[in-house]
Amino acid sequence: MDEPFSSVDALTRIDLQTLTLDLWTARRFTAVLVTHDVDEAVFLADRVAVLTRRPATISEVIETHLPRPRHALETRESPGFLALRHRLLQHLLARPAEARSAR
Repeated sequence: MDEPFSSVDALTRIDLQTLTLDLWTARRFTAVLVTHDVDEAVFLADRVAVLTRRPATISEVIETHLPRPRHALETRESPGFLALRHRLLQHLLARPAEARSAR
């Protein structure tokens, strides 16, 4: 899925993320989700692969180990979620500034 929730409002985005988690619980499918939203990646994923700039390669894979079921508010406020979010942002912000701004 390539940024499937990027063009919707914040509440619809949360609803769609919750629906995705509910479908996963019922069907146990594998999905690859591309997103630029760190919070979304941590909330939905079991593993987050961080890509480099072109040519894209995987620079790090982070296992989330967040418990299920995940809840829109409780999960995002949990210490585990916040630690993962911090780790991902720290990794992304450590890239050289010119690489971050070249889009």
